[in-house]
Amino acid sequence: MLPPLVARYSKPYVEKVIAGFLRAGKTKVLLVAASTIGLIAAIDWYVGTQASLGLFYVLPMMLAAAVLRPFETLMLACLCAYLRSLFDLPSPPLETLLRFAFAVVAYSVSGLIVTALIRNRQQAEEHFDRMHSEQELRHQVEQQLKVLVESSPAAILTLDRAGVVLACNRAANRLFLIPDGDSLQGKSIGAFIPLLADALRLDTGDGGLRTAAQCQGRRAGEIFLAHTWFSSYVTPQGPRLAAIVVDASEEMRDREEEGLRQLIRGNRIAAAAVSHEVRNLCSAISLVCSNLGQKHGIAQDEDFQGLVALADALQKIASSQLQGKVHDRLSEVVLREVLDDLRIVIEPDWREIGGTVFWDLPERLPVVLGERHGLLQAFLNLAQNSHRAVQECPVRQLRISVSVVERAANLRFLDSGPGIADPRRLFEPFQSGADGSGLGLYVSRAVIRSYGGDLRFEPDAAGTCFRVTLPIVEGEIPFEQPAGRDHQADHR
Repeated sequence: MLPPLVARYSKPYVEKVIAGFLRAGKTKVLLVAASTIGLIAAIDWYVGTQASLGLFYVLPMMLAAAVLRPFETLMLACLCAYLRSLFDLPSPPLETLLRFAFAVVAYSVSGLIVTALIRNRQQAEEHFDRMHSEQELRHQVEQQLKVLVESSPAAILTLDRAGVVLACNRAANRLFLIPDGDSLQGKSIGAFIPLLADALRLDTGDGGLRTAAQCQGRRAGEIFLAHTWFSSYVTPQGPRLAAIVVDASEEMRDREEEGLRQLIRGNRIAAAAVSHEVRNLCSAISLVCSNLGQKHGIAQDEDFQGLVALADALQKIASSQLQGKVHDRLSEVVLREVLDDLRIVIEPDWREIGGTVFWDLPERLPVVLGERHGLLQAFLNLAQNSHRAVQECPVRQLRISVSVVERAANLRFLDSGPGIADPRRLFEPFQSGADGSGLGLYVSRAVIRSYGGDLRFEPDAAGTCFRVTLPIVEGEIPFEQPAGRDHQADHR
């Protein structure tokens, strides 16, 4: 056995020699093996019957087996055994045959052992290269995930079973206002988002928990609206939870402010409708009072004069309500986006009744003047009216089409309902027989007109049709309407 120091330094050298030998190529290796076999045979012939050099054929067999296939190795073993028998010591025929057979076996085994060693070495190298490649890929993926997590504007964190933060990104520290030099890692999430701490106490089994929720978050003495997406998983150390958290406070403020503006606008329109009706009633009361004063001579009666004064005052109040107007802040609205939002909202309702929605839209849609939320509400009101109208019809269809004429965009809502018997009072408020308050179409038309457009009823034999006209934003170039593609959402 070699000393440890010698074995330590000789092993790399031997591996380099073997690697260099294998890289020499099949032709060179076979030339060396053939030369060695010839040299051994020549020396064996020269020695004659004094000694046998058959043992030395193992060396060229081992060299050649490194590049030969097993069958070729067996053929070379037979050749070496035959050369050995030519110059072997004299012996009986049976012994000569046995020596030949044993020589073939010995040479073949030595060569096949080398073949197996070379194959194992190649497999080991391939396995090592594959592992190295996988490690490199894993390292790259880890680096990409790390960059993704660290550059994410959303807070990403993982929690242990006690709710303690195991890892977090920089966005998490910013979200919860963690001072510079400190980190959320190691702190309990219950002090910031109690919902996540409560989720860890749930018994979710092996499947884990995957959900999203809105909740209140806390940071530096203030609260905020948090949108959270989290999932739980099980590790040998116990349950874990991964969460993504974003601050939705600004979104909530914008939504609530927009809702307040729509509420004020709707109240103003409803108040105008009430004032319109009150003014009509006051005019009628004033006319009746005038007739009563002339016929019955009570014009000078104090109570009668008080009633006339009350009617006049109420009429003035109604007139002032009609004259007051708050100008809406209009903006450029991409009509395609509004119709996409409308499609998301109305198609589930038509799917439930087995209806069909056709979208007859051109390739390009213009930018109109208005307010996105108000337009969506007006379109939604028309679509819901059509939805109610076709409930009892055998064919339930709604076709929404868009065309451009000069500087205006025309949208038509045509349904397959029974139609409208008397359209003269269609846009009057507080209609008798209306499903609701009778203000839907009145408010929708008022909203559309506040944008400089209009909402009209168009008679159609196929059902009920409403046309919405909206002005195109100045600078938008009108275009010829191409053959519109008929997008159908069939839910039958």
